Amino acid sequence: MSTRRKALTGNGRSDWYTRMNETSSVSDGALTLRFWGVRGSTPVSGPDFVEFGGNTPCLEIRCGNRLFVIDAGSGIGPFGRSNAETLPQEIDLLFSHLHLDHTAGLPFFKPAVFDANRTIHTYCGNLDGACASEALGRLFSPPLFPVELSVLPCCLEHHGFKAGEPLSFVDGVRVDTILLNHPQGSVGYRFEHGGKRLCVISDIEHSDPWPDAALLEFVRDADLVVYDGMFTEGEYCRCQGWGHSTWQKGVELAQAANAKALAIIHLHPAHTDAQLRQVEAEMQAVMPASFIARERQTVDVGAVMTSARPQLALALTA
Repeated sequence: MSTRRKALTGNGRSDWYTRMNETSSVSDGALTLRFWGVRGSTPVSGPDFVEFGGNTPCLEIRCGNRLFVIDAGSGIGPFGRSNAETLPQEIDLLFSHLHLDHTAGLPFFKPAVFDANRTIHTYCGNLDGACASEALGRLFSPPLFPVELSVLPCCLEHHGFKAGEPLSFVDGVRVDTILLNHPQGSVGYRFEHGGKRLCVISDIEHSDPWPDAALLEFVRDADLVVYDGMFTEGEYCRCQGWGHSTWQKGVELAQAANAKALAIIHLHPAHTDAQLRQVEAEMQAVMPASFIARERQTVDVGAVMTSARPQLALALTA
């Protein structure tokens, strides 16, 4: 391993919660979220996948000006290109877990990985304290990938922790974590900033009984819960054990936890825009402050609701 790549262990449409475009201003005290990849399993493309997008998971979270990135699916490519001029020199990349749809985009995070002065800190919490170095080394090496990560000019520093432990950063920021029910495990993250709370809960399969007591406390009183709703109820009965959930279980969790809003991600790669719009309408009939995430959509977490039946203001610029 290169000395620059360290493996460390330890720790009607309303705008009530969205910003209309990527140039909309938010205060330094805001907690904001932008979706760069919302699909699960595989990327998709074509005329039936325009509105919601086709990239696999990548979320941009900013606590004021403080950046966190969750997952390195194919969405991390457009995230990097869009933020090429403003990325910090040290980037914190938090993995939910290391399945391919959450890691395959890492070498294509070009503004960061091609910069010899940049450090990317990865955090992995689903391997009982082990970091991501060994797993990523197997993935990104011949014959599966043409080059090893050590070829990249950037510095990669890998940190392992056990899900359930808080992550504490040198600037005093804390991110809480929880282990989720998924094959080989997954990590949920909770961000608190400016009096607002954001919980990202993916990938997860709901338990019986539901909601899980520990998860309920983890997301209690959240301003926004981001939840894995990959399957319809009809699909889930054929896919039990695959590690994913439904929007109905997301609503049950959010309502039981007194969460103010719910966003559904990890969308099934076969679900078209038309299908997802129908699902969203059904979901909003039960929980008006809920929506299915779209790529490039920006959310100002906890912004005041101005409509009793909110829908979405989308950021669709390239």
